[in-house]
Amino acid sequence: MFPIRDHNPSHRTPFVTYALIAANIVMYLATLPGSQSGQMLWVQLALYPLAISYGDMLWGLLSHMFLHAGLMHIGGNMLFLWIFGDNLEDQMGHLGFLVFYLACGLAAAGGQILSDPLSSVPMVGASGAIAGVMGGYLLLFPKARIDILIIIVIIFRIFTVPAWTMLGLWFGMQLFGGFTSVGGQGGVAYWAHAGGFIAGVILAVPLFLRRGGPGFWQRTHGHPPHAEATYAPSRIPRVRR
Repeated sequence: MFPIRDHNPSHRTPFVTYALIAANIVMYLATLPGSQSGQMLWVQLALYPLAISYGDMLWGLLSHMFLHAGLMHIGGNMLFLWIFGDNLEDQMGHLGFLVFYLACGLAAAGGQILSDPLSSVPMVGASGAIAGVMGGYLLLFPKARIDILIIIVIIFRIFTVPAWTMLGLWFGMQLFGGFTSVGGQGGVAYWAHAGGFIAGVILAVPLFLRRGGPGFWQRTHGHPPHAEATYAPSRIPRVRR
């Protein structure tokens, strides 16, 4: 299940969202596996729970958010950030959104470290911070429409669902993965995702209350407070058997 777009373009240009995407891409190119210097940089900037537990390599708490382990890793993360980041930045303002994003990333790192403080496995990726963005999005815009791509073997289908369905299911999968994985098997930092998501919900509460709390939902019907985008049907012709 992959979100491919929402129906809610932001009012203002999301400069911070674009800058974060650009920074992640630049760091990915700077640390490509083919370069020895790039690999050394990747190793130095990754987050090691064991090192953090002993007060060493503390810069990894921030730098790990801009490293990725492969093309699919960065591609998926930047897609999620692009879909969910603009509306939150629209509500929080540029600086507020940047602080929110980094704070969620730190909370995500803390969640993963608490789950296994003596792990020497490097943790990298923006997914913890982006999980926080998703948590904030869920609180503010639970009924925003999201297009998701469902892939079942060779069957591809696009469905439009409310944000609470897609994000609630995603969060449930992280909890399930966190409780059932043993020793971080599979290479997924489930507790970082869960921790970042919860932090995003909590950190978005003050903004939600300033907007009127449940009254904000009533005014906007759970959608971003502007007109939805409409998408033309696909121009790909149907081929009949």
